[in-house]
Amino acid sequence: MVGKLAVSLAGHDRGTLYLVVGQEGDFALLADGVYKTWKKPKKKNGKHIRILCDGMTDRELEALSVNPADADTKIKRYIRLYKERKQ
Repeated sequence: MVGKLAVSLAGHDRGTLYLVVGQEGDFALLADGVYKTWKKPKKKNGKHIRILCDGMTDRELEALSVNPADADTKIKRYIRLYKERKQ
């Protein structure tokens, strides 16, 4: 599930796109690059998100962890490109 794009189905952030950056049991760690960053992801129950697409490759995820200072910019860009393709 890590590296995939997901949309929130429940809560005050319903409809928000996130990148899954980690997993803790049944919970997914989500980042959008703006409010929820690579270093401080949102912890959300896996039942309350829907996976949209395959997302980033393992190589792209590795690049995020190598350079966390640039990670949020890349996450924002990835989500923006996904939104543009869907319009």
